[in-house]
Amino acid sequence: MHDNSDNRTHPRTPIELKVEYKKMNTFFADYTKNISKGGTFIKTDRPLPVGTEFLFKLTLPKREHPFELKGTVIWTNQPAEMQKPEVEQMGMGIRFIFADESEREGFEFEVEQMMVSSLGPDLYEKLIQRKPRMRYD
Repeated sequence: MHDNSDNRTHPRTPIELKVEYKKMNTFFADYTKNISKGGTFIKTDRPLPVGTEFLFKLTLPKREHPFELKGTVIWTNQPAEMQKPEVEQMGMGIRFIFADESEREGFEFEVEQMMVSSLGPDLYEKLIQRKPRMRYD
């Protein structure tokens, strides 16, 4: 006899995390510090369990639709356990999951174009320490 008790009638709704940036410069600072390395830190007193996958929505001023990225929790800081004692705040470390290299490059290129448009190519080059790409192939 086969037990089908684990079959779900309704598929699980994916968790969504929404981060809204009120100022482009705040996003640019976060991008140069964290997001360009493939993830970010979210300050929260109630982090999700390590291994949780979710849809991450980044809302930016001057951008009609949010960026939608998949992410996973890779570490947490909680009052009971500090996995990253060098990070003093409570929260969780997120790693973005890209379907392939072209998806990663597309995201990076779009952010790069926003930064060049807002900051100018010279300031962009100083922040990122590389010349902006002229077009995306």
